[in-house]
Amino acid sequence: MARPDCPKCGGTGWKIIEGERELSPAIARVPELAARQAAAAGASVISIDARTGASAGQPRVAVLCDCVEAERTTRGLNRARIPVRYEHCDFVNYETDVYEGAHEATLHNRSLTQAKVIVEGFARDYPLTMDAGLLLIGPCGVGKTHLAVAVAKQLIARGHEALFYDYRELLKEIQGSYNAANNSTEAGVLEPVLNVEVLLLDDLGASKPSAWALETIGHILTTRYNEKRVTISSANSRAGESSNAQQNSAQNDLSTLEAVNQPVDPNDTFAARRAGRPINSVRDARATFRLPSGESISRNLEDTLTERIGMRIRSRLYEMCRTVELKAPDFRKEIRKANLPR
Repeated sequence: MARPDCPKCGGTGWKIIEGERELSPAIARVPELAARQAAAAGASVISIDARTGASAGQPRVAVLCDCVEAERTTRGLNRARIPVRYEHCDFVNYETDVYEGAHEATLHNRSLTQAKVIVEGFARDYPLTMDAGLLLIGPCGVGKTHLAVAVAKQLIARGHEALFYDYRELLKEIQGSYNAANNSTEAGVLEPVLNVEVLLLDDLGASKPSAWALETIGHILTTRYNEKRVTISSANSRAGESSNAQQNSAQNDLSTLEAVNQPVDPNDTFAARRAGRPINSVRDARATFRLPSGESISRNLEDTLTERIGMRIRSRLYEMCRTVELKAPDFRKEIRKANLPR
């Protein structure tokens, strides 16, 4: 809603531009009917016939006044549910020259710079980039959520809609709708998630999901993909996962075919690797294996994203999102270590 005392629009919400000059509302105002029609259509520009005078022949257009734009942006940000911790995030304050020291620091900084360029380009060119969303993947503390929120804020400022949800929070909210004492419904929770123009799904796969969780997230992603709505996700992964996942998948498929008729000891993961066979399950990946002496050693590796969300959903993400990998150590951890007394 326009400010009644706005000197640029006189409370109409529209300021008139003639050539390169803004006209005072005392000189020209937008016709009320044209303003109502434009508002109903969601337009931000109204063409007005040229007028005679010193600037005769110069076209006049009415554009949304700054007072309206500012209020619209504020409303959009409130609806977006961006957590208070991330409200300050934008492209300007996303730092890329943060690691110091050896050659590896240069590589880390370069990775952050490349990610920023890609994501900022996505936001700048939107909606031309609507054919695919983004999957920001990398270790904790490299700024994945920061970049995702920066995209949302820039799009909201240009009049688009965005909605932020933490992966675990979304699942809990859907589960809470099943409680008879809760006034919300599953359809009510899912409706904005399925239909919002741009969805930010943060920390995808942060918890080990149940079959219900996988089905729910799969439904959300598939529906948005089919309706050509943009999804921006962030996910934690161990180094190199995103770049090697497809290659490893193909190698595993080939190895599986080769290993069909070979006897396999489920506890002998050393033998499986020597033979080029895949680890057949998540249980095997974490199973204890034995040294030649017979001593058992447990293997403790972080889950890959595919293990956390399933092959079907991971494959869908390959199709609907451009993967942007950030290769750097946890910046928050590095800062904490640097501040410790020596």
